[in-house]
Amino acid sequence: MSFCKNPVVSMGFCFFGVQQRRYARTMASTPSITITRLDLQRLEQLLDGLDEFGPTAEALQAELDRAEVVGHEQIPAGVVTMNSRVHCREEGSGKDYHLTLVYPQDAGGEGKVSILAPVGAALLGLSVGQHIDWPAPGGKVLKLTLLEVEYQPEAAGEYAR
Repeated sequence: MSFCKNPVVSMGFCFFGVQQRRYARTMASTPSITITRLDLQRLEQLLDGLDEFGPTAEALQAELDRAEVVGHEQIPAGVVTMNSRVHCREEGSGKDYHLTLVYPQDAGGEGKVSILAPVGAALLGLSVGQHIDWPAPGGKVLKLTLLEVEYQPEAAGEYAR
């Protein structure tokens, strides 16, 4: 599926402007990611249903396209999946966060971050100890390090979430 309208094509991805070119440079040194088949299916449905396909949605699609996809029983416990609760650090500020990665309709509560927010899209599929530089609004770059997956539905045997 392609959502590119007036794209700049780089490294097989389509982008829309300065933020996306910055994303393309960042992607050259990104860590490998792993996602579950169920998360992939649900996230592709989410993206297909969007009225507007902005920079974070484009970046999420690129992440889904490059991810290793496995069954829910094969995902290691230290990998961020949808509805995982994580402990991460933004290296630029040194601030630690405890976040739960959720679908947009579940965002807004304390510590709940949407998969369509820059930090949410950046966390998906990361393993404990990995870090990623991720473009954020206003030309900023989030430098995230995943310190711990505090809860992962698959590790808890909760596959229906």
